[in-house]
Amino acid sequence: MLRTTLALLFSVALFSQAAYAETTVTLTKMHLCCGKCVKAVEAAVKDMPGVKVDVTAKEGKTVLTAADDKSAQAALDAIAKAGFHAETDSEELKMKDDSGVKAGAVKRLALTGLHNCCGACTKSIKEAVATVDGVKADTAKPNESSMVIEGNFDAAEVVEALLAAGFHVKVKQ
Repeated sequence: MLRTTLALLFSVALFSQAAYAETTVTLTKMHLCCGKCVKAVEAAVKDMPGVKVDVTAKEGKTVLTAADDKSAQAALDAIAKAGFHAETDSEELKMKDDSGVKAGAVKRLALTGLHNCCGACTKSIKEAVATVDGVKADTAKPNESSMVIEGNFDAAEVVEALLAAGFHVKVKQ
């Protein structure tokens, strides 16, 4: 009887822990240059039940905690929608490249959805875009979430450079 009771209590404790297991994802290589960037990440998830973020601007890092994987992925999607991109420490939970970009040479590319709250954001955006061969000009300005890039360049390379710099974008239709 004692063994049965102990086994039952152990099972209940084990399943109770599993039922309340949280999902934690660490995001790195995010562009987080100032307090406005930090506040924008926090605002992206503030209305999501069971989701918390701990943002460390100096490290370009955010630790996201959610009730489960589904909530964590929804939070990642919300952070991307706010214009941020990052690498995650999870095999299953990732920030998606949903930019809609097609590989190939273009002379003009209009992008939208960038987080660009200040001059430091704009400087990082311009630096990322400038790494792509054939880019001649861009219209990035502080506090503007859209921009146009001109030259003769591969559109996918521009998006890849911005993602790597910590900015999430979409091709403007």
